[in-house]
Amino acid sequence: MSPKTEFNKSEHPDLNEIVNQYTRHWKWFIVSIAIALAMAFIYLRYTKPEYVAEAKIQILDEKSSGPGLGMFQELELLSGSNTAVIDEIEIIKSRSNFIEVVKKLGLNTRIMAQGKIMETELYSNSPVKINFIEADSIINKATFQFFLEPSSPTVFGYSEDENAPVRPLAFGKNIPTPIGDIVITPNLENFERYKNFKLKVVVDPVTLVAQTYRDKIRIVTNDKVSNILNISLNDPIEEKAIHILDELIQIYNKNAIDDKREIADRTSNFIDDRIAEIYGNLSSVDQSAEDFKTDRGLTDIASEANINLNVGVANQQELAGMRTQLNIASSMKDILEQQGGFEVLPGNIGLNDPSISSATSRYNELVLERKRLLKSSNEKNPVIVNLDQQILGLKRNIESSLNSTVDNLGMQVSALSGQQAIFNSKIYSSPKNERALRDITRQQQTTEQLYLYLLQKREEAQIAVASTSPKSKIINPAHNPSPFPVSPKKKIVYLAFFILGGLVPFSIIYGANLLDNKVHNMHSLERVASNIPVLGELPRLSSKEQKIIGKEDRSVLAESLRIIRTNLDYLIKTDRGASEGKNNIVFVTSSVPGEGKSFLSTNLAMTIASTDKRVLLLGADVRNPKLFSFFTGSSTQRIADLSSKKKVGLTEYLYDDSLELREIIHPMKVFKETMDVIYSGRIPPNPAELLMSKRFKELFKDVSEHYDYVIVDTAPLMVVTDTLLISEYANHIIYVSRAGTTEKKAIQFPIKLQQEGKIKGLSFVVNYVKTSNLGYGGKYGYGYGKQHKKWWKF
Repeated sequence: MSPKTEFNKSEHPDLNEIVNQYTRHWKWFIVSIAIALAMAFIYLRYTKPEYVAEAKIQILDEKSSGPGLGMFQELELLSGSNTAVIDEIEIIKSRSNFIEVVKKLGLNTRIMAQGKIMETELYSNSPVKINFIEADSIINKATFQFFLEPSSPTVFGYSEDENAPVRPLAFGKNIPTPIGDIVITPNLENFERYKNFKLKVVVDPVTLVAQTYRDKIRIVTNDKVSNILNISLNDPIEEKAIHILDELIQIYNKNAIDDKREIADRTSNFIDDRIAEIYGNLSSVDQSAEDFKTDRGLTDIASEANINLNVGVANQQELAGMRTQLNIASSMKDILEQQGGFEVLPGNIGLNDPSISSATSRYNELVLERKRLLKSSNEKNPVIVNLDQQILGLKRNIESSLNSTVDNLGMQVSALSGQQAIFNSKIYSSPKNERALRDITRQQQTTEQLYLYLLQKREEAQIAVASTSPKSKIINPAHNPSPFPVSPKKKIVYLAFFILGGLVPFSIIYGANLLDNKVHNMHSLERVASNIPVLGELPRLSSKEQKIIGKEDRSVLAESLRIIRTNLDYLIKTDRGASEGKNNIVFVTSSVPGEGKSFLSTNLAMTIASTDKRVLLLGADVRNPKLFSFFTGSSTQRIADLSSKKKVGLTEYLYDDSLELREIIHPMKVFKETMDVIYSGRIPPNPAELLMSKRFKELFKDVSEHYDYVIVDTAPLMVVTDTLLISEYANHIIYVSRAGTTEKKAIQFPIKLQQEGKIKGLSFVVNYVKTSNLGYGGKYGYGYGKQHKKWWKF
């Protein structure tokens, strides 16, 4: 198996690693969720709970709305009033209804008990009563607030500014305000409970409060074909919500009853007028019959032409019916012509034309709707203008229908009169007295018939008015179905904040990973490095930790170096058969300074030397030498310099041909073993030209033969060209990247150089890896000598 195959890892995403990206930050999740739950607790603590009030009503059909209205169907006064349920919902939710509810319950004036954080409305247990002396038209449109502090049953503090000092006033006296005079009286039943409390009184426009509750109320049906409505309202004060629903249903029924009574009263008045007129005609006909019989001395007259008379009677009755229809139609036409404004018309009182009855009923509905809308609007409202146009159109249609009816009835009366003249000619052979009496009798019967008919209709109208019932039936009055608030719902709030608390760190980690372009451990480097082997990774060290490994060191750093040493030894042995020489020259480089190449070079050389191998550590970074600093100071007490000669280095050797190799080699005592070190020497003025010296090539040839491992600390590859100038001498190049600093695109630079043949034997090491990221995403870790942090430390 080739080393490239050995170190190549799958490029497919590792689900465990993805999950581990989040689980390794479990502390932040716990902290975030704890903070979110604390915020949920505060939210629930200072959010006013809302309770639901529910009521259930049934919209009644007109046929079932009352026994008296059944007799009134003949007049068709209520035809077309079976409005669809959806229309009734809109009527219940009409703005005028809610304005009336607000006025009735006084909802536009609120008294609030102020707390340290929240305000609580005192709906039915207020310690004071507010009375306005100004006209309702002004109060209902006012916006004003003031503050009270009841101190005794006779005195209270008053101010119009929350932060202003209160001035003492006596209960029951007029208080001038921008919205008029106010009289405040104590409510002794609740006074002691709120004594010395600071109260806030808020006055809002009636229309604004009405719209607020209109938006909050909810009216739904049980199903599409049901006449039962479920009405509900959420409010922080459940008693207020119940009162609003009860009052709304009461006002809805009251308005429906008033509409029906107005139509019935209008019809009854029309019938009374007609009865008074017909009564005079009936009295005149009766008097004529009495005078005729008295003058002629008649008591009983035998009929001589019964057949002709019977036919004449039938014709006369039909003629009388037509005249009755003509008389009613003419009266209706006169009323319509004399009407100046928009007033309801009497219902059909006997006309046989159904179109006139239907148009009259529709006309009355629109007139009533116009009156209701005018209570909360004006005549310039587009809805009112539209209704006016519809009413005028219906009025013209009714007038046209009545004109046609009058003309038709007139023609029929004329035709029947002609027929009657024929029958009369046959009867003229009878005595004149009998004929005259018959005429009077027929007129008397016709007038009496009409009179009795109108009396019957008047009684029916009175019964209808007396028995008018509500438009809806209350199935369930307003009540609170549950003692628990409907909002906020604690479980849902806690769940939402719990999810939010988890999403915040999740989003931050996800966003950071999405925007992350850095190398963090060997696993992330392997994905970028493709088939290039990754020898291992080095842990992040704190400022207090030793930078050099010690004797029998079992720390994470020591174990990491041993893994790198093992993998490097494997590469050297694998490639030794295909290369000339001992294949033991290892360059250590990086992209830029500060990524840890000198740190790795020194510790790797010491780790290899501890295995009884002959190791040479060569400092080839002649521009910025760091190697010497690792063997001086308190951190190197375990390393003894066995050389007493002058500290000359590589640059002196390359510059001075008289120096021999043994003169620049410095033996070092590492634990029980030794290793040799060649320092970089003084910084030369021409480092590139110096590194191209032939002596450098000879140096590598000599040291490769005398040592098992030659570790060369070189200059950064992306900063200067020094390493590329001597890369031909390297058997292996260890490229050091720094976790959290080296960008992934910087890894492509040495890979491209190897593909172009400029370097060979490339491998990678990741330095400065967080403890949680060691191993494959922290999946395994190292464990030896590892000191675990306390759970509260991050």
